Amino acid sequence: MTLTTHNSNTTMIANLDPLPVIATRRTPNLILHCGAQNVDLDEVRKVRTPRSTNSWCPIRHHQLITQVQKTLKTTNLRIGTQAHSLSHEGQRYFGLMEIHAQKATEDYCWVLGLRNSHDKTFPAGIVAGASVFVCDNLSFSGEIKFARKHTRFIVRDLPQLVSRSIGLLLAKWHDQDTRIEAYKEAEITDIEAHDLIIRATDVGVCSNRLIPPVLNEWREPRHDAFEGRNVWSLFNAFTESLKDGNLAELPKRTEALHGLLDTHVGLSA
Repeated sequence: MTLTTHNSNTTMIANLDPLPVIATRRTPNLILHCGAQNVDLDEVRKVRTPRSTNSWCPIRHHQLITQVQKTLKTTNLRIGTQAHSLSHEGQRYFGLMEIHAQKATEDYCWVLGLRNSHDKTFPAGIVAGASVFVCDNLSFSGEIKFARKHTRFIVRDLPQLVSRSIGLLLAKWHDQDTRIEAYKEAEITDIEAHDLIIRATDVGVCSNRLIPPVLNEWREPRHDAFEGRNVWSLFNAFTESLKDGNLAELPKRTEALHGLLDTHVGLSA
């Protein structure tokens, strides 16, 4: 599954009442495709959950969404644009939610990625990241995620696990602002950018096949906001190229990207 921008006439926005939905953009951009069917929340609710066994206890896809909703209701965070998808005849769910603080930034918002399966392919889980407004690029942070296997007591443990993830999101909000500001301030030359692109392949950010697209985005950015010759522009050259790939691989790729660029700008220390 990958991300792409989409016309507002066909973009799906599902309301998780009673939380208010914040419309930050005329064209919502969290769209899932490529092997998964975009659905609304009612369709997610209708998916039947298989019966539990002694060792396997699947949960409803909607149960994970609802638990996130309840937890966010206790904070100052609010949900913006959302996208929900089902694949494999409803056996697998993946969703994205924009998460906004009371004080919005001009560059990005946080995003929660949710997933659940009824065919034992992967555990229930949440990963947090950021979506850049101007280009619809998405990156995930390795510091904020959880995965819980569908075993005994998952229903008991789910509220605590979700609360922990949301708590980490709140704690890391300032860190992300610091990171982006550091990326913007760190000017780099073409030689340094080329070196970082090659090193990115060494740490698993992208394959050799993606080097030309990343180079093209660096040399001729399609968005005016990234014409500056700094790490922020290079970061978005990577994420612009990565968003056409497998969404399931995006968390580990962008986590590696953050690690590489954080080290370059001196944040890892």
